[in-house]
Amino acid sequence: MNKVNLSGIGMTSQRTRERLIGRLIEQGIDDWSVLDVMRSTPRHIFLDEALAHRAYEDVALPIGFNQTISQPYIVARMTQTLLQGHPLLGNGKLDKVLEIGTGCGYQTAIIAPFARKIYSVERIKPLLEKARRTIRLLGINNVQFSHDDGSLGWKEKGPFDAIIAAAAPQHVPQELLAQLADNGRLIIPVGGGDVQELRLITRQGDDFHTAVVEAVRFVPLFSGALQH
Repeated sequence: MNKVNLSGIGMTSQRTRERLIGRLIEQGIDDWSVLDVMRSTPRHIFLDEALAHRAYEDVALPIGFNQTISQPYIVARMTQTLLQGHPLLGNGKLDKVLEIGTGCGYQTAIIAPFARKIYSVERIKPLLEKARRTIRLLGINNVQFSHDDGSLGWKEKGPFDAIIAAAAPQHVPQELLAQLADNGRLIIPVGGGDVQELRLITRQGDDFHTAVVEAVRFVPLFSGALQH
């Protein structure tokens, strides 16, 4: 295995990371626990070497298979929105979190410090395998992965205190709502093409309350056949 520079040099330096954190603060990210995790997570190791110099720009970047690593602002915004005031956040951690769309594993790494256990589902097997290696390299050991259809969730491991989705369905899958614990939260982009909205859905008994966070643009959430 090639040696990976976790701290980063040149364009992946700490100074470059601090500029990104400053930009996130300017855009309204004010949860310091989230900002600290964003600062300490080496985003460049989730990218191919040719793109590593752009790792701390506030942009989405390609990771292959028509997928992207999400813009840092969106990762921070989703994480902050999911966590702030969460009624099940005990001692700074949620018990079980379901992630739909592992991708390269960057969002996985950002949410990991706030969960006792993460269950992450990805339908593209090469992405899943690479994410697993990267997460292991970072010493994160509270994540379990599954190569499966994310729109179905992971019923056997539920119910979940939180579900975070990194791909956009046309409509919120009922399977995900059913797998939310009471007082659990689901954050998910919904819609097609250029018209998507990020929604925060909170379960209270059999009722689901929806708040629109902001307009977003994510890759679509596919269901059905898996990619090997």
